[in-house]
Amino acid sequence: MKILVIDDEKYIRNSMQEILMDEGYAVDVAVDGSEGVEMLLKEHYDVVFCDIKMPVMDGMEVLAKINEAQIETAVVMISGHGDIDTAVECIKSGAFDFIQKPLDLNRILITVKNATEKAVLVKETKTLKKKVYGGVQMIGESEPILQIKEMIAKVAPTDARVLIMGANGTGKELVARSLHQNSSRSDKAYVEVNCAAIPSELIESELFGHEKGAFTSAIKQHKGKFEQADGGTLFLDEIGDMSLAAQAKVLRVLQEKKLSRVGSDKDIMVDVRVIAATNKNLKEEIEKGNFREDLYHRLSVIVIKVPTLDERKSDIPALADYFMKQICQETALKARPITPEAMELLQAKSWTGNIRELRNVIERLLILSGSEITAGDIRNYVY
Repeated sequence: MKILVIDDEKYIRNSMQEILMDEGYAVDVAVDGSEGVEMLLKEHYDVVFCDIKMPVMDGMEVLAKINEAQIETAVVMISGHGDIDTAVECIKSGAFDFIQKPLDLNRILITVKNATEKAVLVKETKTLKKKVYGGVQMIGESEPILQIKEMIAKVAPTDARVLIMGANGTGKELVARSLHQNSSRSDKAYVEVNCAAIPSELIESELFGHEKGAFTSAIKQHKGKFEQADGGTLFLDEIGDMSLAAQAKVLRVLQEKKLSRVGSDKDIMVDVRVIAATNKNLKEEIEKGNFREDLYHRLSVIVIKVPTLDERKSDIPALADYFMKQICQETALKARPITPEAMELLQAKSWTGNIRELRNVIERLLILSGSEITAGDIRNYVY
């Protein structure tokens, strides 16, 4: 644990350094904000104690520089009696806490302990996210996939709504997650809703929430997916299967950025980026009267079409290798080579189930084949 103390008063710098070093922490000091920022840019500190009123660069400016440089550290502001309003403003700007002068030993140590615990939680959260999203990769270098990767790089940093179109099993959900992970909302919630899996009579409650007593089984208040995703991203998968009544409410949320729970007339403001996906031709669904045209235009600011596996067969070797490693990590199965003749047969096959089918086939071959996966295995277990 490394700590940096930024204060123009020598007595406070030295006192805090001695106290914290006695507790086993590594402590550096800076005489003003400018020096402190220079040190933060060169070295990582878990906690920073920073005085608010300093010459050259004050505490508010230091905090702004830390935010601008996206330095990950817990900033604790040190404030005098007249600086409380400023200290509160610092908290709103991202500071972890503030300590009022004269400094109290116990308060300093408790603050460091709390900041350390928060840092551990943040690290664990990032590790979990890596585990969740680690398998979410756009595998392949075919022209269609390179075009999608380029589109994601351009669109992800914006808040533009995206409509992802493609057949079942092509990986539409991977595109949605990539858009979220590469956006400014990546540290906020990512909420998925499979519109096809929720009964039509429950979809409104699931999306917008309900109040206690709104209907027979509503025994307590429930926050819907829009509220759960506030500040983050909501992925509406298979939106072509959503009822017209729910479509009307989704349109209202997109237009007005507010919703009302089932059984309530109170408006709740939400800030959500919506990404939708479908395996249906929505223009045909509009002509049939199954999908609202105004909602289609709201959702399709950007349209990304995900290719079928048959349209990107050159990616099959890379995908097969990726799935083999993934499956072997998850199971007790051992990886084995695929002969060139076997790979040719895999690339010659028509993949109606797309990426999902390929993964299932690789798992089947790992279970049933011998020391290597041969053309005979492909003929016996795939075709």
